[in-house]
Amino acid sequence: MKKQTRVIVIGGGYAGVLAANHLQAGSDVDITLVNPRPEFVERIRLHQLVAGNNDAVQGYDTLLGDGVRLLVDGAEYIDAAIRQVQLTSGAVLDYDYLVYAVGSTGRVPASVPGAAEFAYPLAEFEQAQRLRSRLQDVPLAAPIVVVGGGLTGVEAAGEFAEAGRSVTLVTDVVGASVGTGARRSLVKALTKLGVTIIDGPEILVESVTADAVVMADGNRLPSAVTVWTAGFGVPGLAAASGLTTDTLGRLITDETLTSVDDVHIVAAGDAASPSGIPLRMSCQAAGPLGIQAAKTVLTRIAGAEPAELNQTFIAQCISVGRGAGTLQLCHADDSPRRIHIGGRAGAFAKEQICRATVTSLVKEARKPGSFFWFKGDYRAHQLSEANQETAVR
Repeated sequence: MKKQTRVIVIGGGYAGVLAANHLQAGSDVDITLVNPRPEFVERIRLHQLVAGNNDAVQGYDTLLGDGVRLLVDGAEYIDAAIRQVQLTSGAVLDYDYLVYAVGSTGRVPASVPGAAEFAYPLAEFEQAQRLRSRLQDVPLAAPIVVVGGGLTGVEAAGEFAEAGRSVTLVTDVVGASVGTGARRSLVKALTKLGVTIIDGPEILVESVTADAVVMADGNRLPSAVTVWTAGFGVPGLAAASGLTTDTLGRLITDETLTSVDDVHIVAAGDAASPSGIPLRMSCQAAGPLGIQAAKTVLTRIAGAEPAELNQTFIAQCISVGRGAGTLQLCHADDSPRRIHIGGRAGAFAKEQICRATVTSLVKEARKPGSFFWFKGDYRAHQLSEANQETAVR
C-alpha cells in the first residue's frame, strides 16, 4: 500500500483554506488544516462586525472539503530539521510538506506614546470583538478617531459613521492606493456620512491618551475610542522557528512560493514574501497564492519542478457604509487605472465580490481545481526592476 504524503496547512484564512481544498486534487495526500479558531473569519467584513451588521464568520463545515481534517489549535514552533510542528496544546504533528499561511495581524506602533495602551487595531477577529465591546460601552454621540486612511481605515470610518457615530479620520492621504478620481469618490462618500477628515502630508499623530489623539502640531482631538488602522504585521512563527524572513517577518520564498531554507515548506497569503517582494496584503492576492502553493506541493510530490508565481491584480474595492463604495480598476501590478465605479454601484460591486470570495472557497472544496484567477507576467518586470535597483546600489 502506498504511503500517504502528510501535508499540514498552518492558517485557516483565505489562502490556507484554498490551499487545503486544492490539495485534495492529489492522490494519497493526508491534509490537516491547523487553525486557532473553530470558525473561518471573513476579515474583509471585520468593520461590519464592529458596527454590528455582520458576524464576519463562516462555518468550516461548509468551506472545507471532505478530505481536509480541521485541527483547532495554534502552532508554536516549526522544526524544519525533523519536519515537525509543535502546537499550543503541547501536541506535535509530523509532516512531509508544510504550507505556511498564517496571515497578518494588526499592529500599533510602540513609537507613538499611548497607542499600544489606548488604541484599538482592527485586523483580527479578536481585535474586532474587543473594539465592538468597547463601542457598546460608549454613547453613540461619543467622538471616535480612526487613524489611517488606507482601505481598512476608510471602511471602518464609513461603517461607524453610517451607524450614527461621530467620526474623525486622520491620515496623510485618503485612499493612497487608489487613483485621483476614486479618491474623490471616497472623500465624497465619507463626507456625506458626516466623517470629518483631517489629512495632509504633514499630518502626524504625536500620542494617544484615554480620551484624545494628540497631533504633532499640538491639535488635540477628543476621542472616546481611537481605532488604529495605520499598520499591519505578521505572526512571528517563521522567525521564531529560525526560517529566513523579511524585515516584517514574512517567510521569504522563491517564485514557486518555496521557502529559501527548505523545499518542504511552502508559503501563501499575507505571510509570504516571494523573492523578498511580497504582493499587497489582500484576499485578492491570498486566494491565488493559496492555490499556487498547493500546486507547488503537489508538483513536488509528483517529482516534478513547480511553476513560478503567475497572478495579476484587477481591482481594489472599498465600501463606505452599506450604501456607497468605490471599485478602482487596476493594472496588473496593482497600480490604479483611470477608471473607477463609485456610489451605490460601487457598494453593490463590493458586496458581490465579498460574497463571491466565500463562494469560491466552497466551490474549491467540492471541486478542487475550480478556482479561477487572473494571470499575468508583471512579476518578471517587477523582479527585473528590483534587480536593477540592487545593482545600482
